[in-house]
Amino acid sequence: MSFSYFSDEHDRGSAGTITLSDDKGRSLECYIEHSLEVDGQGYFLLLPVDSPVEIFAWQGEDEEEEAVLVEDDATIEQIFSTAQAVLSEQNLVLKNTAYALTVAGELPPVEESELFTLEIEDEQSDLEPEQLQLLASFYYEEQEYAIYTPLDPLLFFARISKSGKPELLSPEESRQVQPLLEEHLFNGVE
Repeated sequence: MSFSYFSDEHDRGSAGTITLSDDKGRSLECYIEHSLEVDGQGYFLLLPVDSPVEIFAWQGEDEEEEAVLVEDDATIEQIFSTAQAVLSEQNLVLKNTAYALTVAGELPPVEESELFTLEIEDEQSDLEPEQLQLLASFYYEEQEYAIYTPLDPLLFFARISKSGKPELLSPEESRQVQPLLEEHLFNGVE
């Protein structure tokens, strides 16, 4: 296996972009954070241009209350215009983009009182808790929802397919390329 690094983008003003598309025809514009070539195949570490957001539904009562991630497209479609209106009050534009909901606009400064720690329960791996910043909350048909943005960046691994279009790597391919990319990133820091 041979590999070489052919790009290292640090200045987002001059960074190239790639647009990912999903099977529903939605797109997600991303900055090319880093790129690397392995055996003649170009791989990219991508960061969405707009900030990713997640919508949670609050369920239960008082101390038993639990945040449940809304992943169902039908539910997102129902609540989308309400969520869009609530975010527009902060000059944020909600977008139903490929692979993640995103918002365009300047996020408010991080306040400790607005942070939420999401404990991810996965028996197969030790995932770190994710810190999220509350952007807005709203009710839709008596259900409380909250819109959060992760404090850690949302990154995607992609490659250019034989047809010339960027595509996300499968989980297996990501596991193979990630160590090479991490090695490159750590060598760049030293």
